[in-house]
Amino acid sequence: MNPPFDIKLFRQSVVEGAIIWRKHTLEKMIGRGISHEEVLEVMEHGEVIQNYDNNKPFPSMLMLSFPTNRPLHVVAAFDEANRTVFVITTYEPDLTIFEPDFKTKRK
Repeated sequence: MNPPFDIKLFRQSVVEGAIIWRKHTLEKMIGRGISHEEVLEVMEHGEVIQNYDNNKPFPSMLMLSFPTNRPLHVVAAFDEANRTVFVITTYEPDLTIFEPDFKTKRK
């Protein structure tokens, strides 16, 4: 799935550290035992599984990857004009909500 913005610019911005980590997100990461390194891994190499083109103020996407051998979802927005990434949330997907592929929501 193609993200709602230039994925190469997004990933380059991640590598360059142009990331806004919101306080709420950092608190949730601590509570969920998710490290900065794991989130960076997902944003640098993860698969885009859902687009949120109409999110405001910037479009965002849901990504999946398996850093440290566990599935992680990261929702991130991207201000393409200023090349800034915003980490919205990150969590380990729940199999009561997602299929075993961790991509598809159960019906």
